[in-house]
Amino acid sequence: MSWLTLIADSDAAHAEALSEALLELGALSVDLLDADADTPDEQAIFGEPGEPPPGVWQHNQVSALFDNDQDVAAILRQAASNIGLLDIPNYRIESLEDNDWVRLTQSQFDPIPISPRLWIVPTWHTPRDLSAINIVLDPGLAFGTGSHPTTRLCLRWLDHNLKGGETVLDYGCGSGILAIAARKLGAISAVGVDVDAQAVTASRDNAVANEVDHIAFYLPNQVKTERYDVVVANILTNPLRMLAPLLADATKTGGQIVLSGILEQQAEDVMAVYQAWFDFAPPIFEDGWSCLSGCKR
Repeated sequence: MSWLTLIADSDAAHAEALSEALLELGALSVDLLDADADTPDEQAIFGEPGEPPPGVWQHNQVSALFDNDQDVAAILRQAASNIGLLDIPNYRIESLEDNDWVRLTQSQFDPIPISPRLWIVPTWHTPRDLSAINIVLDPGLAFGTGSHPTTRLCLRWLDHNLKGGETVLDYGCGSGILAIAARKLGAISAVGVDVDAQAVTASRDNAVANEVDHIAFYLPNQVKTERYDVVVANILTNPLRMLAPLLADATKTGGQIVLSGILEQQAEDVMAVYQAWFDFAPPIFEDGWSCLSGCKR
């Protein structure tokens, strides 16, 4: 069996209405995607502490799934008419073949070597090196499986720079991978913070799966005001700019900050914001992404 996937462009004003109209006309499921993902215009949709949520993305792609006998183009025309759009959005239609989705998903995630002694290992794999530090982690509801360059950059920084005994804050913890890695690499304690409650839940579950103690995960309004030896934030450029005073205040004098989720061409701009508090080492780049690290004065 196969299905048809409609991918249509939409602005913020019409994305949700178009999604609902497609569902009413027979779509099996609908997702909203950021049309600017992995570009300098990529936009976070979760609000940070003290700020209202930004809402939906300004440039969206509405992805809708249909049975393969449906006239998807006609359905889109009707949906657009139903919500008062005069012009049909730009769109494309793709065929989605049936698969063993669990097996297919698992096949995309092999153990990931971060360094000679640090690996990320999905639960359905046996660690290749039992003497290494193996972090057990499955793809789930939260970002951070070790497959993205920004996660690998932060993990390598922790692997190369933690000496043991540090306190670590992982702001925007996603799956909790950086906080868990920090504890396994010798940090005395780690705290993870995320604005997404599902990420906090996933992080707590992953800490249990890795048998890591002295670690905790919170929503921003639940975390105590403390200062840490190392603050890691793998988020996006715009939230990092806004969070600069908060993250600087959370870093001890003489402590280290590590920032990622930043495109290579955005690195200088982000460092300029944080240089009020930090002296930076040269940026490290991988596949167009940046990792910035600095010492607090």
